Amino acid sequence: MSKSENKRYWLKSGVITTFQNFASVAFGTGSFFFLVRILSTYEFGLWALYMSAITILNILRDGLIKSALIKFLSGAQEVDKPKIMTAALHINIAISAFCVLLIFLFGNFLANYLNAPELKVLFYLFSLVYILNGFLTQFNCIEQANFKFKGVFVSNTTFQAIYFAFVFYCFVFKIHMDLYQLVIVQIVGSVASAIIAYLYTKKYLKFAKGIFVEWIKTMFAYSKYAFGTSLSSILSGTVDQWMLGKMIDPIASGVFNVAVKIVNLIDIPTSAVANIVFPQSAMRMQTEGRDAIKYLYEKSVGTILAILIPGLIFIYCFPELILYILAGDKYTNAVELLRVTLLYCLLIPFGRQFGTILDSIGKTKTTFYIVLITASTNLILNFFLIQKIGLLGAAYATLISNIVGFIIAQVILWRELGVKFYHAFVYAFRFYPEFYKDYFIPVLKKIKSRL
Repeated sequence: MSKSENKRYWLKSGVITTFQNFASVAFGTGSFFFLVRILSTYEFGLWALYMSAITILNILRDGLIKSALIKFLSGAQEVDKPKIMTAALHINIAISAFCVLLIFLFGNFLANYLNAPELKVLFYLFSLVYILNGFLTQFNCIEQANFKFKGVFVSNTTFQAIYFAFVFYCFVFKIHMDLYQLVIVQIVGSVASAIIAYLYTKKYLKFAKGIFVEWIKTMFAYSKYAFGTSLSSILSGTVDQWMLGKMIDPIASGVFNVAVKIVNLIDIPTSAVANIVFPQSAMRMQTEGRDAIKYLYEKSVGTILAILIPGLIFIYCFPELILYILAGDKYTNAVELLRVTLLYCLLIPFGRQFGTILDSIGKTKTTFYIVLITASTNLILNFFLIQKIGLLGAAYATLISNIVGFIIAQVILWRELGVKFYHAFVYAFRFYPEFYKDYFIPVLKKIKSRL
């Protein structure tokens, strides 16, 4: 990829992912805004538990397919691409069948364990969503491996728009909403998204006949640690809500989820940059070596921090206002909880890009062990701190475990790639004048020339 092509890639993919993130923020915030006003605190707690459970299942599939498919497909010879896509499809089908079986075998048990028997029906309905999202995942990964993002943007935005439209409709017309209806809307959104993703990706779809055992083994050998990483990571992010639901009640889980939702909105730029960096880092590792990977890590983290820091400062100074605007007066007791969760937001970009970079250079095993340590620390701390100080204990457990993971990850990055974490703050500081000079001034000149 030439310098001009590389610049166009970053600019075009950056614009598309920025629009995707804007849509995600708009629809996600809008859905959350109306949903917390429609549902009671108990119902919202149930929905939070449901969403945390299904997120784990989604991560199971993503961990075994997404990273491996993008990595091997983006750097493969044309003759191997149909084999790789077919191998990934077989893995996808196997995972989907296994997870649907788990839902029907253990859905009732999990619902009763979480003191939320109403979740049983939601879990069973979700099995349809899970099957449909398997196709969506496959199509989106193939598109990303070809350094395209438009289909990912349109398909994911469509899903969010359908979900938002239903919640908004119920709010405006004061229609009583049952939780199972929300899952049915997810099914409708998944059908629409999968069709759209297929239309954008069909020109790249070239499957081969047969079962390619060697590619399945290769992809699984690579992704088994990425799978473990994803599972440990999502458990680290949801175990607090589950333990609150079990040790206190679903309402406590809902209150904690409100704070987490706000943090997740802040975390959106991190996910967007990771989607751009991963295929680039996988390719650059083969062509330019580790110095390029070091730069990618420091630069991408710095860019994310530059975007996050102003928002973090504002929310930390005015948490009551943010909670009232987004969640109404039912969740104003989450102020201290929100402040604690905001503290570890600065560490999220470092951790997310750490996993992205190490996965792209084949160090998935290392990533897995780091995330496993972080998740185990979070689990143990949650057990003791929730008993000792209640709701705030979950937030402090997550903060401490993230600090532990950050320290270990930075030591490894320094040894492997020579990364210095403080360089990210240097790039963050440089971001503002660079943005002003390279983007704001040219746009301002164009506007003046047209007046």
